[in-house]
Amino acid sequence: MWFWLSLVAILFWSGSDLFSKIGSKPDDKYSHWKMVIAVGLIMGIHAIVQVCTGTPFGIQDIFIYLPVSALYILAMILGYVGLRYVVLSESTPICNSSGAVAALLCFIFLHQTMELLQFIAVALISIGIFSLSVLEKKQADEERRLQGIVPDKKYTSSFIALFFPIFYCFIDGLGTFSDALVLDKYIQEDSANIAYEFTFLFLAFVALFYLLVIKKQKIVLSKEKPKFVAGICETAGQFAYIYALGDNAIVAAPLISSYCVFSVLWARLFLKEKLTLKQYLAIFAATAGIILLGAGGF
Repeated sequence: MWFWLSLVAILFWSGSDLFSKIGSKPDDKYSHWKMVIAVGLIMGIHAIVQVCTGTPFGIQDIFIYLPVSALYILAMILGYVGLRYVVLSESTPICNSSGAVAALLCFIFLHQTMELLQFIAVALISIGIFSLSVLEKKQADEERRLQGIVPDKKYTSSFIALFFPIFYCFIDGLGTFSDALVLDKYIQEDSANIAYEFTFLFLAFVALFYLLVIKKQKIVLSKEKPKFVAGICETAGQFAYIYALGDNAIVAAPLISSYCVFSVLWARLFLKEKLTLKQYLAIFAATAGIILLGAGGF
């Protein structure tokens, strides 16, 4: 079951990336805050519906799951900071390796293992993700060069340029591993998902207070529709992800991380972004790994 749940997570999370890109406005410096609000509100509504329909949940679940939620939220914040200061785009290959980090941690500390066919498939997926991220970085560098954009050297040629993406990769991978650990020993998937959604709802209220009260910004909901669609996709992806992770974390983690590959593909299909032959080959490698997992009956 974890395989099909992983595919659902990939579909919705890549969709979330697509609509986030559509909804992002380069001239709106508060766009990321509004995205947090949209995602948090959708997740909060979903959590309330689950509780009202009898899904087991207690306030203590929020605190049990809080360390995992904190790691995911920290990774999200690091991602936003990195995008703002060009750090992540300068070191995309490292950052996109968090699925492999999570799998390694599951192997070392949880003693989870893969069958040979699974290992080959995961290797293909990881190669595809890494190759595509390298190609994206080169493409982004070339676009900045043509536009005459020169990133601050302290974000590209200093200690922070190396430390930041490694720290992001470790935190994101540690979050996934911690998720697997907590789901294995302390909390059920449905309760954990609700706990995370309520935590994100709290963040939405914080972001809302920041924009409306502190920054005196106006939010026109009718102009933020893509963000709310992205929030729906993010919520659906998270729901499938946590059950896939609870079932088989060591394989599901690197598999689901391939959603970034499909984000690029959707951008080509719907936003008409151009891809090179090498990028198509990277997408093919990741897709071949996914097909191999499916064909293996996993």
